[in-house]
Amino acid sequence: MHNRSILIIDDDRSILKMLGSFLLMTGYEVVQQHDGKQALGMLAEEQFDVVITDLMLDGVSGFDILKKTKQYAPHTEVIIITGHSSIDTAVRAMREGAFDYITKPIGLEEISIVIEKAFERRSLITEVRQLRNQVRQYAHFDNIIATSPAMQKVLAMVRRIARSNSTVMIEGESGTGKEVIARAIHAHGLRSDGPFVAINCAALPETLLESELFGHVKGSFTGANMNKKGLFEEANGGTIFLDEIAETTPAFQVKLLRVLQENEIRRVGDTRDIPVDARVLASSNRTIAQMVEAGSFRQDLFYRLRVIPLHLPPLRERVADIVPLAKFFVDRYCRKAERSRVKIHASTIKKLENYPWPGNVRELENSIERAMILLEHNEIMPDDLLLESGDMHTAAYDLTALSMKELEKVHISAVLESANWNQKEAARRLEIGYNTLWRKINEYGIARPKNASHAG
Repeated sequence: MHNRSILIIDDDRSILKMLGSFLLMTGYEVVQQHDGKQALGMLAEEQFDVVITDLMLDGVSGFDILKKTKQYAPHTEVIIITGHSSIDTAVRAMREGAFDYITKPIGLEEISIVIEKAFERRSLITEVRQLRNQVRQYAHFDNIIATSPAMQKVLAMVRRIARSNSTVMIEGESGTGKEVIARAIHAHGLRSDGPFVAINCAALPETLLESELFGHVKGSFTGANMNKKGLFEEANGGTIFLDEIAETTPAFQVKLLRVLQENEIRRVGDTRDIPVDARVLASSNRTIAQMVEAGSFRQDLFYRLRVIPLHLPPLRERVADIVPLAKFFVDRYCRKAERSRVKIHASTIKKLENYPWPGNVRELENSIERAMILLEHNEIMPDDLLLESGDMHTAAYDLTALSMKELEKVHISAVLESANWNQKEAARRLEIGYNTLWRKINEYGIARPKNASHAG
């Protein structure tokens, strides 16, 4: 069928003719059917954008039509018309997937509005589906650079675990691409049509983290001016990714354990439980098994989260991936800046491969981005690549040109990067409180570099 196609099913031929003529004049492509059983056969052979059906047909019901439509074309919107309205029937219709429920006599203006809304919803669903396909392509295994045997092994594991609903604990140093792998697991899993929601557990104090994940009710604390859904509810039917889970407090870990055990959350300040259905993926740049032994992470939560363990190797253990990754980032920034192709000189490749990359893929991406911004020619030479452990430390900066606030921002940013963005560790090195550091990060707009995509 063409776009904006409608199938009308009604054994009252006068209504069928009246509604069909009106919708044809409105510009839709209309097919009319007075026989319910024949309509069921049509639905198995053709797809329509919208189906309008009477509830009471000869031999079949509108619910039969609704069920068959959703079986063959889940995204087709169904509008049910009836002369015998009841709340129970309306509730059943909506529960079984009807778009709307209209009682006779039919108002042409009313049904016209409902049909347009049905097409708007169908259009929106199509758009969302296309965007999700793009995300799926973005997170496609073939687009994750994995030349090295170590990363090939990781991807083989990801392929196996993607189709399950089990929790996964992704461990690896900062910058190894844990969120990229989490997105790939989601994109190729059973919940790929659902949302992917990520949160960095180290980025928020405990009270804010609880409110973000579980939501809150109006008046539960100062500033809670309305009810708010938590991220677990937002991730319903999809996946929630808990990044840096090791940075949570024991008190918060108890609450998270309950969510995993009961599959329900309780908003801050609420007295009722809300069921949730989200696959949980977690990550840490620390070895949580050692934290369990030390008593700083709950053993029961550890076992709940680590049903499937996945370890990402550091970049220094996947040397074969360094140059392909570097070329990928060069190409990305060439496209972003709309500049001609840039090459990497052979001596620069040697420098890239010999550097230990303590910040892993994220550090590699940052180094390439920095080189591309400063580059005045079309080939990256060794001197264009300022690496943290050597070149950056010997580079000269005119600190006298900066204000105290600018100096503090530069210093905090440098300490955060040196601590691999572990905010608790950065606060310790800066000799300030964790909450103070969090406030300054927000005040100065210090942004953590995004995880390198396609990097594994």
